[in-house]
Amino acid sequence: MAEPTDLLISGGGVAGLTAAAAFGAAGFRVICVDPAPPVTEEAAQGSDLRTTAFLHPSVQLLERAGLWARLAPHAAPLQIMRIIDAGGREAKPRLTRDFNATEVSDQPFGWNLPNWLLRREMLARLAEMPNVRFLAGVATADVITREGEALVRLSDGRQIAARLLIGADGRDSGVRAALGIGAKTWTYGQKALTFAVTHPLPHAGVSTEIHRSGGPFTLVPLPDRDGVPASAVVWMERGDEAARLAALPVAAFEVELLTRSCGILGPLTLVTRRGVWPIITRLADSLIGQRTALMAEAAHVVPPIGAQGLNMSLADLACLLDLAQARPEGLGDAAMLAEYQRHRWAEFHARALGIDALNRASMVQAQPLRDLRAGALGAFYALAPVRRAMMRAGLGVR
Repeated sequence: MAEPTDLLISGGGVAGLTAAAAFGAAGFRVICVDPAPPVTEEAAQGSDLRTTAFLHPSVQLLERAGLWARLAPHAAPLQIMRIIDAGGREAKPRLTRDFNATEVSDQPFGWNLPNWLLRREMLARLAEMPNVRFLAGVATADVITREGEALVRLSDGRQIAARLLIGADGRDSGVRAALGIGAKTWTYGQKALTFAVTHPLPHAGVSTEIHRSGGPFTLVPLPDRDGVPASAVVWMERGDEAARLAALPVAAFEVELLTRSCGILGPLTLVTRRGVWPIITRLADSLIGQRTALMAEAAHVVPPIGAQGLNMSLADLACLLDLAQARPEGLGDAAMLAEYQRHRWAEFHARALGIDALNRASMVQAQPLRDLRAGALGAFYALAPVRRAMMRAGLGVR
């Protein structure tokens, strides 16, 4: 006999846990499953050392979910987005442009937190919600959908009958595959190194993206670490170079860090292990199936530029939540899912194509193309209306 629930969320990453908290806070019965037990300590094997910058529209959703009060004490505000072009003959800044949040809002652009800490705080929130259950070490094994429900068999043998199944199970989504929904993938031959550093100079709430070749090198503010300024780093490089950097002894790696960061925060000291992640763009052919919605990386994967990835995922969630609360009796029906597809499809495709173009521009090796990139940045920045429009677009607000 299948156990009934309003929602089954397949995937216990940051997006899936946020979805469980948000729908639970709205009064729905929620079961969230993930095949991997969550890692909630930075030093533990398998911890996710990436960080997430929540842009302020996403913070509104976190407040609805009852999560922001838990997260805010651990967050570092991002007041300025700084872009540095270091694409000259030498690895040093030749053009610096600041995008200041005060031009478009009375709030910072966003707040940055480590992913392992997000999981810890989100799981604590779910544990206090009587209508939400998180099943760790349990996978979605099989899916059968019909007009009134999605029947899901879990890896522990139990069966769930959900009014709405949400696939938030990552770039290789099993839910997407079970529904026969394809996806288109673009590869770049890139990988991203992710880690945390300390540095002698304060970051002052400035997130800095340094462009040279191979991809952007991004320093994102973190709260001080034992009283010392700290930042998260996402270093995108061509695959062979990323592998070489990941294998370097720490001292040699820190020499490379100083050069690639152009020394803007002084010598960088590595304080975590180095993670390596492949860089792709992947877009699902559809966001919906019968009684099923795809969100987050099950629906779209983009390179980590401009804090877009997880914030696109939370825009998916906000859309689903708004539709569910507007018509609770229609949760998961064909009309709700068609509205979800209509609202999200064009927006995230346009955003993904823009990020793809930015990434390809950041990778260029030839000096004339680097010069063209710097000239374009300077020209766009000089036009105040264009600059403000770019910032609003990045935030996902009008």
